[in-house]
Amino acid sequence: MTTYDDSRLGRARVNDSPELIAYYEELAKLDAGALWTVANDIEPWYPQPRSVPVLWRYEELRPLVAKALPLVRADDAGRRVVMLVNPGRRELSAAVGLLYTGLQIMGPGESMTAHRHAAAALRFVHEGTGAWTIVDGEKLKVGPGDFAVTPNGTWHEHGNESEDAPVIWQDGLDIPLVNTLDANFYEVHPELHQAPGAVVNSSVLRHGGNLLPYGTERWTRPYSPLLAWPWEPSYHALLDLARAAEGSPYDGVIMEYTNPVTGGSVMPTMSAHLQLLRPGQATRAHRHTGSVVYTAARGHGYSVIAGRRFDWTKGDVFCVPSWAWHEHVNLDPSEDACLFSFNDFPVMRSLALHREEAYTDNGGHQPVVQDGQ
Repeated sequence: MTTYDDSRLGRARVNDSPELIAYYEELAKLDAGALWTVANDIEPWYPQPRSVPVLWRYEELRPLVAKALPLVRADDAGRRVVMLVNPGRRELSAAVGLLYTGLQIMGPGESMTAHRHAAAALRFVHEGTGAWTIVDGEKLKVGPGDFAVTPNGTWHEHGNESEDAPVIWQDGLDIPLVNTLDANFYEVHPELHQAPGAVVNSSVLRHGGNLLPYGTERWTRPYSPLLAWPWEPSYHALLDLARAAEGSPYDGVIMEYTNPVTGGSVMPTMSAHLQLLRPGQATRAHRHTGSVVYTAARGHGYSVIAGRRFDWTKGDVFCVPSWAWHEHVNLDPSEDACLFSFNDFPVMRSLALHREEAYTDNGGHQPVVQDGQ
């Protein structure tokens, strides 16, 4: 792998002296500073993320998520969510990089008031069959494994129409990014609730069949007109692709949830993928700019991230920081495993910062130097 020598020309190598220290103090009084004192930190040879690889076990978190039901009213809290916080990004409440994720629970018959914000959001349902959300007037019903988006600036509200079981879904947002850009806004709907349209899941009916509506008004918004992707057709699309193609040596059989009009990401700042690992498959390691939050949607296995092994099973959530080596293994010799993930790749590509690299040593596999949690 590539190594770098900090003694090479172009790196700051200025030694302090009494005169220099006095000079720095003069600059500080004017809210100024000398670039060479921080250049080695703000201009690294390669990305130096503060985030670290983390795995959050669903079986450990679920009892605590459920415990919040009687303790906190959802409307009092705004949303009843247990957020997953990276030890290296606590100041941003981020799961990894500038991405946020958390587990939201809604009790039977519960509903939340409508609001909107500058941050974009997505949902991946873990359990419960009564979940619904209304996005700019469209009511969406979603179940386990379903994926849905709430683009930035859209009015949205959530609820659970089940009479006897809670719903738990995973939220993913770009809140840390939007806050870092000092661009966030939040607004409560003037009527507190939206009036839903007459047809439930209308965007799925209109845009979910691999055919585009013809002769209707052209979609010009910067996000997908399709707002939900049910689990069954998504999983079967993976199975079909696995029959037709070998897939990626680094990600297995992988597909991106896309905007059906553009073929691009579902939202300008976040994209999402669903990938299948064949029975017993071990992918090769690679790394890229951009952070990823993974959720084990099916099966069990492990991932090696920056030399640490993290064993996962259905429901577990784990993260891969930017530029960290990572690879995945399906431990089941007879059944496939599936990983859902979301990332900030659209931001990387829009800013021309996307870069990817394959691990070439040891047959493409990292040495495991430490077990994860």
